[in-house]
Amino acid sequence: MQAALPLVGDKVMVLARAGLWQEVVTVPANQTFLMPEGMSFEEAAAFLVNYITAYMILFDFGNLRPNQSVLIHMAAGGVGTAAIQLCKTVENVTIFGTASASKHDFLRESGVTHPIDYRTMDYVEEVRKISPKGVDIVLDPLGGSDTSKAFNLLKPMGKLITYGVANLLTGQRKNLMAMAKTWWNQFSINALQLLHHNKAVCGYHLGYMDEESDLIAGVVAKLVSLYNQGKIKPKIDSVWPFEQVADAMRQMQEKKNIGKVVLVPEALKEESKKEEN
Repeated sequence: MQAALPLVGDKVMVLARAGLWQEVVTVPANQTFLMPEGMSFEEAAAFLVNYITAYMILFDFGNLRPNQSVLIHMAAGGVGTAAIQLCKTVENVTIFGTASASKHDFLRESGVTHPIDYRTMDYVEEVRKISPKGVDIVLDPLGGSDTSKAFNLLKPMGKLITYGVANLLTGQRKNLMAMAKTWWNQFSINALQLLHHNKAVCGYHLGYMDEESDLIAGVVAKLVSLYNQGKIKPKIDSVWPFEQVADAMRQMQEKKNIGKVVLVPEALKEESKKEEN
């Protein structure tokens, strides 16, 4: 639980569902958290959403333990890089990570045991070659038929946590037919079927946890401790001024980013210059 609310003049990280693409933002005090000593504003912008999401998926839902295995989709993205770092805080976790081939060197250096190029390989087959029984935890931000594949990849007592539907986005423009196909192929299972599989399916959306301030504060306290110990550190792909927001979005939509894409308002750039001087 957070010991005290930040005071006027403190540097803080902010949680909000929307409305942060502006220079001045108003949020409730209990949605702000003191920045750790030495953390940059860019790191702070990349910290809360990515790391809270990855932490709660892996530990609160996934109950990640030593010697287990995890499949992380979009492993070079913001949540993916956070999840990799958090997996590394647990002993002997085998990490499978999907990303385009150009990002595999980064993934290996980050601790991914088995990078998989989802564009040229069947990631299900690649996982089965190495781990015939499958994996203990799957992080699924994709949706559609990939959620079914994830469920089938789980070992007995395995856990699937779905937290997005990235397959609804098909490049720079939304293809309505592709979106309809993804929606039609969305995974569905009932409670009786789960009994026979001995598997768990969980859904996570940080944006709908506005009322759980104590729970979130407890997670943030753990994450700040890990940051202060040097065990986690946000990976910033690139920083863009507001006037280049279209280019920043294109960087993500074309899946060129490794880590978090950050937008910087003029007010923040001026503050950074003052600190440098």
